[in-house]
Amino acid sequence: MEIKTRQKPKLISLSDNAAERLKAIIANGEKPYLRVGVKNGGCAGMEYTMEYADAPEKYDELVEDKGVQILIAANAVLFLIGTEIDLETNKFHSKFTFRNPNQTDACGCGESVTIVPAKA
Repeated sequence: MEIKTRQKPKLISLSDNAAERLKAIIANGEKPYLRVGVKNGGCAGMEYTMEYADAPEKYDELVEDKGVQILIAANAVLFLIGTEIDLETNKFHSKFTFRNPNQTDACGCGESVTIVPAKA
């Protein structure tokens, strides 16, 4: 009996600009990894997080895209499936943005979001 497997959805991807900036951040950082996640907070309910990490934590997902390795916090996986991380730069600031198909709303200032877990 042949077992059929389905292709897993891509957890996250990086724009070219985000990949280049993340390479520089990781190369100049004090710790070898960057962990992306979500936490409860803000007026819309959740906030994206990015932090340095010494090593993967139990159940972290390791994602590689465009030569960059990023850890995804285990509690964030279902919220981030299909997300593209981009780098937005203008005259006044530079920041990472998340294009997340699971995001259903955002607060007026854009600091917090409403995200629903991805469906199978």
